[in-house]
Amino acid sequence: MASTSTPLTLPVLPLDDEVVLPGMVVPLDLSDTEVRAAVEAAQAAARTGSSKPEVLLVPRIDGTYAGTGVLGTVEQVGRLSDGDPGALIRARDRVRIGAGTTGPGAALWVEGTRIDEADPDPVPGAVAELVREYKALATTWLKKRGAWQVVDRVQQIEGVSALADNSGYSPFLTTGQKVELLETADPVARLRLALTALSEHLAEQDVAETIAKDVQDGVDKQQREFLLRKQLDAVRKELRDLNGEAEGEESDDYRARVEAADLPEKVREAALKEVEKLERSSDQSPEGSWIRTWLDTVLELPWNEHTEDQYDIKGAREILDAEHAGLDDVKERITEYLAVRKRRADRGLGVVGGRRGGAVLALVGPPGVGKTSLGESVAHAMGRKFVRVALGGVRDEAEIRGHRRTYVGALPGRIVRAVKEAGSMNPVVLLDEIDKVGSDFRGDPAAALLEVLDPAQNHTFRDHYLEVELDLSDVVFLATANVLESIPEALLDRMELVRLDGYTEDEKVVIARDHLLPRQLDRAGLEPGEVSLDESALRKLAGEYTREAGVRNLERAVSRLLRKVAAQHELGERELPFAIQDTDLRDLIGRPHHVPESAQDPAERRTAVPGVATGLAVTGAGGDVLFVEASLADEETGGAGLTLTGQLGDVMKESAQIALSFLRSHGAELELPVRDLKERGIHIHFPAGAVPKDGPSAGITLTTALASLLSGRLVRTDVAMTGEVSLTGRVLPIGGLKQKLLAAHRAGTTTVIIPKRNEPDLDDVPAEILEKLEVHPVTDVRQVLEIALAPARVAATVAA
Repeated sequence: MASTSTPLTLPVLPLDDEVVLPGMVVPLDLSDTEVRAAVEAAQAAARTGSSKPEVLLVPRIDGTYAGTGVLGTVEQVGRLSDGDPGALIRARDRVRIGAGTTGPGAALWVEGTRIDEADPDPVPGAVAELVREYKALATTWLKKRGAWQVVDRVQQIEGVSALADNSGYSPFLTTGQKVELLETADPVARLRLALTALSEHLAEQDVAETIAKDVQDGVDKQQREFLLRKQLDAVRKELRDLNGEAEGEESDDYRARVEAADLPEKVREAALKEVEKLERSSDQSPEGSWIRTWLDTVLELPWNEHTEDQYDIKGAREILDAEHAGLDDVKERITEYLAVRKRRADRGLGVVGGRRGGAVLALVGPPGVGKTSLGESVAHAMGRKFVRVALGGVRDEAEIRGHRRTYVGALPGRIVRAVKEAGSMNPVVLLDEIDKVGSDFRGDPAAALLEVLDPAQNHTFRDHYLEVELDLSDVVFLATANVLESIPEALLDRMELVRLDGYTEDEKVVIARDHLLPRQLDRAGLEPGEVSLDESALRKLAGEYTREAGVRNLERAVSRLLRKVAAQHELGERELPFAIQDTDLRDLIGRPHHVPESAQDPAERRTAVPGVATGLAVTGAGGDVLFVEASLADEETGGAGLTLTGQLGDVMKESAQIALSFLRSHGAELELPVRDLKERGIHIHFPAGAVPKDGPSAGITLTTALASLLSGRLVRTDVAMTGEVSLTGRVLPIGGLKQKLLAAHRAGTTTVIIPKRNEPDLDDVPAEILEKLEVHPVTDVRQVLEIALAPARVAATVAA
């Protein structure tokens, strides 16, 4: 441990941003005024005695003196190597600085106390291990610097204090670290500080050497690769000079491929320009990779490949009829298209004004009616390739038009990839779920489809990746959608609309018998003769177990039946072959879920009380029946007003207001107690409250429900209605009449009230449906009430 001894009076020799530790010998420049003053003062003081001149070496950091200095003896005064006057000073002991005092000369004199440092005796084992570790690290560092002559000197140092102070020669120590070593009196603690600093420096050196080695290895690899490529180019050049058939450069290979390919003239010119760029670019340039990928894409496109259309019109119609039941509208449209193509081909009018005779059809209808599978049948009937492009959830415009070539991982758009996949320029491309296309900050894919689906523009379609014109005028585009309203108007205007409003019950039976049952028999591992479904069973499945516009749930029901029979056969509970009758359905798959209202007990029907009417609506899943319920508040509660529930949109709320206003103004004429409408609160509810509803077509249904409530007359169970109502009582036209009539038929309704102005739409309704429905076209809401309300069995009463 350190101890104090006799006080000293010494001249101060300040060291600016430098630190000298005991045991170090340092030369100092006497041209510095303060250094010269301190040495001269020390020499003047030494003349009175026999010892060497002594100074106090004190670090001065940013103008502040340290609290500890080093006693130094001036060993020699003379000239430095550069000829300037200098002094050689040996640092000996630490001195704790005290108060200032006076002395000879111009130097600053201070009082100080020598700090006697004694190494521990005997040296503990931990300290000895510390000494060995420090010497080992110092030897490693010195060897890395090539200071072999210093290694032995360090190994010969025995004292702990001397070994720690020897680190003052280390150039990697900062001034702050050296000051800390100077002010640490305990030799063991000082050695630990020196060891920590040396360890951290060696670790940093190792990292720096590793990074330098990696960089050098990378540079060497690039240089080696560069030299090898140059040598390879030289060898190829010599081979070409010796033998013209020898292997050429990659750019020469692309040039030959472009010249041999059957490309349009403008495409050929663009491809040759890219080949020239490839020839000029270096192997290390990323542009070369972009050009090669672009050339591969262009060369793989079927620029002049066309499949020959089948102009057997009768055969095409037979294929469509065999693969799909019903859907006469779209079948007629495809037959017309093929007939016109045949006549144009016979007269040599295949291409007019650069445009071919493609088609753009939009198949709009509820799920499960066969829109997607119809695309494959159209391609089969025309003898063309078929490609399906799924657009559901697409939000990036680049998915349609492609990415710019400069982007990493750039690709052409889905349209170009579909043509490439088809291998011909006249495929049938199905744009599936076009109403599910979204838009965000990446652009609007629906806007990018405007050029693709415009027959006047798509013969010069430009993909952002290709940047050359692609002729899409001979492609037959079939776009499918469930909801017409979600397709942008500009896009819808470019397509010919074909509605698929759903199947009749007879069509569902045919589809199930001819298509669904054979497919599900195969999937259930059953032979065609092992299980059969009677027509009565299929009809009951379609009418009571599933109520939908399409046939997806019907197919699931058939699959469930066959799985149940297969499982019973494997368990030994049923013998095959087995014919499923309508009476077997309940035992196999349970009770039906959709019993028609007309088949229920009269007391259990919804319209068994006044104030309930049956309407018709169109949803994303096709047509459906919609019940409207109305009630009056008790007279005691008071407060007139209209309450609407059932997640209604603004248009439907307005329809309820219009119906109420009409009855208030014409109630006396209709013999209704108008006073109740003015003085008592009215509540109108649309069941299935979790399902959003909107639209004007429930106007006459609302009016009928309120009139039934006020008159006490029931609404006929077999009557359903649709139509918008005006303030004057006029019945205005609505949309989706075919889907609504199909829904009325599925629900078991026999009488339907429609607007008179929708009468032309009845031509689209299948004849077998019209035969089973009694349709009443009306122009005024009074006619609706006369048809829909049952005769009063007793005097009219108001339902409270």
